[in-house]
Amino acid sequence: MVAAKRTRAEKKKAYDKKLCQLLDEYTKVLIARVDNVGSKQLQDIRKGIRGDSVVLMGKNTLIRRCIKVHAEKTGNNDIENLGELLVGNVGLIFTKGDLKEVREEIAKYKVGAPARVGLIAPIDVVVPPGNTGLDPSQTSFFQVLNIPTKINKGTVEIITAVDLIMKGNKVGSSEAALLSKLGIRPFSYGLVITNVYDNGSVFSPEVLDLTDDDLVEKFAAGVSMVASLSLALSYPTIAAAPHLFINGYKNVLAVAVETDYSYPHADQIKEYLKDPSKFAVAATVAAVDSDAASVAALKEEEDLGEESDGDLGLSLFD
Repeated sequence: MVAAKRTRAEKKKAYDKKLCQLLDEYTKVLIARVDNVGSKQLQDIRKGIRGDSVVLMGKNTLIRRCIKVHAEKTGNNDIENLGELLVGNVGLIFTKGDLKEVREEIAKYKVGAPARVGLIAPIDVVVPPGNTGLDPSQTSFFQVLNIPTKINKGTVEIITAVDLIMKGNKVGSSEAALLSKLGIRPFSYGLVITNVYDNGSVFSPEVLDLTDDDLVEKFAAGVSMVASLSLALSYPTIAAAPHLFINGYKNVLAVAVETDYSYPHADQIKEYLKDPSKFAVAATVAAVDSDAASVAALKEEEDLGEESDGDLGLSLFD
């Protein structure tokens, strides 16, 4: 017995139920652009990320309505941020895995595609030099596109590399025909992650590429800006505290140098100012001390090495 075909209302109700289950179960979602992605390619992507991720496609208006209703029922208004990202031909990838790893897995499923007439080129297309394998009767294609060629052993050979199509330009009929004859599939298409939703927060996928070193560098730059602003306004902050103490100490030292007031470190500075040659002596002594410490450490390592070698020899011949 053949099951009765579901009506459109029943399909929408089932879709709404599935989407609500995913919203309850997953807190991380990747929004992916699916332009020029075929059904077979999408099926391979579903299989590749199966286990901790689910791909959901559908009409943007229907998804937005489901998200809005679900947000009202659950009181989780942050979910509505997800609906605002549904612009253009996009799909949702719900995941429990690491966002960066899931994005890298999705990027593996790119498929080469020919240059079709009227298509906007996503990259620059360069025809490399070399033998094309085409007979001399095909030279008209190259002449139309001003591609320098020569006849070599009965076939057409391209002399120099040629920038055939620039990124952002439409593919013409001549370019498409030539690339087809040369067997060049210059473009590749796959799911492109445009936005990331993580438990109410929305950010660009470039954030996933940040490393710990990048975060430390940005944090240090922020602390430096806070310290600079604090010093300019004479407003004390933790970031500016070391600089304030050092600047205060410099003022105390300056007063000690210009007056009879003194303390041990100021006495040393005064001696240097009276006899500048002591600066060079102090620098030389510091360098000698550093070299001596290095030599001592190296000697200690050699002694340890000799002792371990000697112990090894005794243990072998005992």
